[in-house]
Amino acid sequence: MNEASPARLKVAIAQIAPVWLRREPTVAKVAEWVRKAAAEGARLVAFGESLVPGYPFWVEHTDGARFESALQKDFFAHYATESVVLERGDLDAVRGAALEGGIFVVLGIIERAAERGGHSLYCTLVTIDNFGEIVNTHRKLMPTYEERLVWSAGDGLGLRTFELAPFRLGSLNCYENWMPLARAALYGQGEDLHVASWPGNLRNTEDLTRHMAREGRSYVLSASALLRREHVHDALPHARLLRERLPDVPANGGSCIAAPDGSWLVAPVVDEERLLLAELDPAAVLRERQAFDPVGHYARPDVLELTVRRARPSGLRIEGD
Repeated sequence: MNEASPARLKVAIAQIAPVWLRREPTVAKVAEWVRKAAAEGARLVAFGESLVPGYPFWVEHTDGARFESALQKDFFAHYATESVVLERGDLDAVRGAALEGGIFVVLGIIERAAERGGHSLYCTLVTIDNFGEIVNTHRKLMPTYEERLVWSAGDGLGLRTFELAPFRLGSLNCYENWMPLARAALYGQGEDLHVASWPGNLRNTEDLTRHMAREGRSYVLSASALLRREHVHDALPHARLLRERLPDVPANGGSCIAAPDGSWLVAPVVDEERLLLAELDPAAVLRERQAFDPVGHYARPDVLELTVRRARPSGLRIEGD
C-alpha cells in the first residue's frame, strides 16, 4: 500500500452504484472498493448515503404515500429484509477490508435497529476505523420529505468527531448538511475534515459542498452514489413496475471534494463509477482560520451556545429482572 506524505492525508470517494436493494452483493462491492482505495494509498474512503442496500427511489414514483397500500407494504418488507443488522455482522466484509488496508471508511447504510424492536429502519452513517472497528453509527436526525414514509427519525448519539491525524473527521447524511446546528455540533468538536453523504445527484452537491467548506474552513468530501433504471434486478418485487416508473437515471453522482477556501480539489463527477482521490494539507485549514473560525476566535459563546443531547432512546425500560 502506498503511503501519503506524513504531513498530508490522502482521501478517496468511491462513487459507485449499489446492487440495488440487495444487501450481500452490495456489501461485497463496497469491500472491493475499500481495497481499491487502500491500494491507492488513501487513509479514508467515503461512500454515498444509504448505499447498503440502496436509496428508496420507488417511493416518489409509485404513489408511496397511499395508506394501507399492499404495493408499498411489499416494497417495505423487502427493504427491511435487505437492510443491515449490525449485531449479526452484516458489515464484517467491509470491516475486514478496512483492517486489511489500514483505512477509515464512512458508509451509508439502512439499519434495522435491534434496540428499537428490530423492525424500523434508520438511515445511518457508519464510521469504521483503520482497525476494522465500528466507532460510530449516526442515525439521520430527520428523514427528508418522502423518506419519512420508510425511515425513522434518528438521534444525537452519532454527532461525534474522530481523530484521523492530522485531521478531525465528522460526517452527516444528505439534507442534514443543510442544518446549521448539526454542522455547528461537529465544528465545536474540532472538525476540519467533513464527509457529506448523498444518495446521488449533482444538484445536491455542486453548491452546498463549497459553502460548507468555506463556512467551516474545512475540507469537505461530498460522497454520492449512482443508479440507473437498468440496475433494477429481476428478483426485486414488482421489478417490471419499477422499470416502468423510475426515470432513466435516478442518481447521477456528483461526488466532489472542496478545500477550506471553497475551491475545488475535485470538481463534481457525474455518470460514472470512479474513485476520486485527493491529498489534503492541514496547513490549508490553519491559513483559512486566520480570519474566521466558526467556534473559535470568531465565536461568541457568551451570547450563543449550542446544546447537543446524545441520548439514544430505546422506548423500553425493564425493571426488576
